Amino acid sequence: MNHLKSSFEQFLLENKYLDEPPGLFEPINYILALKGKRFRPILLLAAYRAYDADFAQAMPAAMAIEVFHNFTLLHDDIMDEAPLRRGEMTVHKKYDPNTAILSGDAMMISAYQWLSKYAHLPNFSAILNTFSNTALDVCRGQQMDMDFEESWEVKTDDYLDMVRLKTAVLLGASLKIGALIAGASVDDANNFYEFGIRAGLAFQIQDDILDSFGRVAAVGKQIGGDILQNKKTFLLVQTLAKTKDKKGLIEFMKKTADHETKIKKVKELMIKTGALDAADMLRDDFYEQSLELLDELHIPAEQKEFFSELALKMARRMF
Repeated sequence: MNHLKSSFEQFLLENKYLDEPPGLFEPINYILALKGKRFRPILLLAAYRAYDADFAQAMPAAMAIEVFHNFTLLHDDIMDEAPLRRGEMTVHKKYDPNTAILSGDAMMISAYQWLSKYAHLPNFSAILNTFSNTALDVCRGQQMDMDFEESWEVKTDDYLDMVRLKTAVLLGASLKIGALIAGASVDDANNFYEFGIRAGLAFQIQDDILDSFGRVAAVGKQIGGDILQNKKTFLLVQTLAKTKDKKGLIEFMKKTADHETKIKKVKELMIKTGALDAADMLRDDFYEQSLELLDELHIPAEQKEFFSELALKMARRMF
């Protein structure tokens, strides 16, 4: 993964946005320069490499995915009124909200420009449709997440549908697009997509678990943050469904101001109701499903091993 990441970082550096006016493009360079894991473009490059070692051919598509992903972060930060992104000021704080909105719009358009470099491929319509459908799905997921903020009636299937749309589909699309550009069969491309969906769901459920039950040093953020924000994670949705006093728990979470007390009691209920065990089991189930899909791919054994290790790292957040 390190080689894929460093190669993409170099491509990113060589393709800064230098157009006029600077007020539109400087914020784009700013957010793209905030060091992240580059996980989605790496997935795209890795899927391409499974069929063709010269993954440089997939760089424009990887750029499209990364520009789109950061566009969503830029607009999400505005909606969340977030002051920081990756430890630095968010674009709307460093500049202003209007600039952030307009630069984000330009990023969305630019993502399609990068993808259009594959217009000569016979399967370009499949590549374009995958990207467009995914972009709309991410918007659907974001709206559902916003709707959940005010609702205490979120069901498990609702939650899984939301995280599939908001997070997992872009992972799946990154893999599918990389495979399609490399000339993979439709079946392989679709299996790569579903592999990404399952691994992405395992990834998100593990993220929920670590937020409440991880260690600060390993997670890199405050433990219990989701609880304090009343965030409808898998753990909380399950706890609300299984507790004997749902109304009492809701009132407690709404009114309790003491952070330590709130986190302690809700975590105890997550364990007592079996929500934590259910999360562990579902995460592992999605991980196993991802491996089954991996077996269906027509790629070399060493490439299957790479993706098998990747799925495990996603399910355990080992990066």
